[in-house]
Amino acid sequence: MNTVRQVSAFVGRWFALIVLVAGAIALATPSTFDGWAAQVPLLLQIIMLGMGMTLRPADFAIIGRRPWALLLGVATQFTVMPLLGWGIANALSLSAVLTAGMILVGCAPGGTASNVMVFLARGDTALSVAMTSVSTLLAPVLTPLLVLFLIGEDLPVSAGDLFVSIVEIVLVPVLLGLVLRLLLPRLIEKVIDVLPLISVAGITGVVLAVVAGSADTLLSVGLLVVLAVVLHNVAGLALGYAVGRVCGMPISSRRAISIEVGMQNSGLAAALATVHFSPAAALPAAIFSVWHNVSGSILASYWSRRPIEAADATGDGVVDLPDEHFDGTRPK
Repeated sequence: MNTVRQVSAFVGRWFALIVLVAGAIALATPSTFDGWAAQVPLLLQIIMLGMGMTLRPADFAIIGRRPWALLLGVATQFTVMPLLGWGIANALSLSAVLTAGMILVGCAPGGTASNVMVFLARGDTALSVAMTSVSTLLAPVLTPLLVLFLIGEDLPVSAGDLFVSIVEIVLVPVLLGLVLRLLLPRLIEKVIDVLPLISVAGITGVVLAVVAGSADTLLSVGLLVVLAVVLHNVAGLALGYAVGRVCGMPISSRRAISIEVGMQNSGLAAALATVHFSPAAALPAAIFSVWHNVSGSILASYWSRRPIEAADATGDGVVDLPDEHFDGTRPK
């Protein structure tokens, strides 16, 4: 298993580059990946199953201990990012399809790679894990409602259809993974080191499918979409921190909320866009998959060199959890 851990660590360290290279290959030879778009939901189901396997009831204990911090973080997640996605898309006059893609990214739950980033940033990792888990469980209800609200009558699919898709793609696999962890703990412990590899392979497959299916659109408006995604992510990181600061949260919690808000489950957004809209609508999500790992790593590296005061590092400060939460076993 040491070899698996080493490979997992390598893949986790170079995840953004791996996905970037995959996107370049798909852009250069899109016909090679014809038909892959249909497999995007399945790939995300596998990733979400892996996420469920890393969860434990203890991950939700923070709900009872610090409900205010969790409520603030999740509320910020589902207000700041959807409004930013809609606002930036309209400010840059993106097409209706790309605007839908930006809104889908904004309305998605938190990205699971954020847990690792928060740990590296010396942030409140317990809050981070709880925010990711709770926002994922709330996504079947909140994501369709937010998308319907922001896109309105032009939405080419009912909120009910989006709800069913999210339940099938996210909720069922996550709950199944959680049940497997409870019923077969020894077996899951044996395979948990393989999950990072499966996660990276899954997201890479999603990027290959999305980029290949929308190569023409990417070539014509690529730089504008990249700009929109970068603005979306950076503004989310900044506003997440600002909300925590205004509400008097400790520094470690501000860092957790910032990263949780700024890093989205872009894989889910890509799957929903591919199934209910078009591969072009999944472009913002595909680009987000690469960029938020780059920006998250840069921010975590910066914060890791800025120690939190000792008083803040206790109580609501940095909370240590088992290593499985920070060794890349969470899906990206």
